[in-house]
Amino acid sequence: MRPLWKGAVSFGLVYVPVKMYAATERKSVKFNYLHEKCKTPIQYRRYCPYCDCEVANEEIVKGYEYEKGKYVVLKEEDFEHLPDENTRSINIVDFVNLSDIDPLYYDKGYYLAPAEGGQKVYELLKKSMQETGKVAVAKAVIRSKESLAILRVAQGVLSMSTMFYPDEVRKPLAIPELAYQVDVHENELKMAVNLINNLSAPFQPDKYTDRYREQLMEVIQAKVAGEEVAAAPAPQIDKVVDLMSALKASIELAKQEREIKTPAAAKNRRKKASAS
Repeated sequence: MRPLWKGAVSFGLVYVPVKMYAATERKSVKFNYLHEKCKTPIQYRRYCPYCDCEVANEEIVKGYEYEKGKYVVLKEEDFEHLPDENTRSINIVDFVNLSDIDPLYYDKGYYLAPAEGGQKVYELLKKSMQETGKVAVAKAVIRSKESLAILRVAQGVLSMSTMFYPDEVRKPLAIPELAYQVDVHENELKMAVNLINNLSAPFQPDKYTDRYREQLMEVIQAKVAGEEVAAAPAPQIDKVVDLMSALKASIELAKQEREIKTPAAAKNRRKKASAS
């Protein structure tokens, strides 16, 4: 991997030179738009409908729409006194508990590796964070945007997750469908808790795969090979009589699936039950 950014992590008077690498990548299937008649890729142009002409890069300016159809134009000198990418520093503001952070705030993940001469202080920061069990809230300017971020130790290295600012996270109170009133019966709650307990397991990210992307690639490969594509039949979903029936059926299904996955454990449980 190639580093996306070089700079430093700073906290107090400590300066940790680092290189930043992308920790995630999108695996979605990408398509090109073609002209159906000749299969030629469609071109996208910078076109001004008022002047009826294509616009060169040097004639394009940045405009902010402050009212519908009204713009204020910003020139390069307007950005001169703002933080830019030359501010290559990740400034730690606070150390907090990871459990205090709502995952809703997370955006994109990065790995931080020590830059030249920074191995010892990098290791010091990493071990001190592990020792205290804290994560760091920081601010970093990446690609001309100041981001809120969290630094923590993940998979044995320092990682950084950029975050949304509070005013970028929408409040759910604006959703009209959430203004409801229902009564949950105590037995329903007990059954639902029972179902959650039966479906609970340690988090193992390797067992989760993108089934849609896998099946889409199978369709694409079949078309490349000139084969007919057969659609998989949709699963049959039985109508549920009521909520309690659905909960009971779900609990039984969860138990069956768990016994299939762990036959040895199920066998031991049956032995204990028969012995008692």
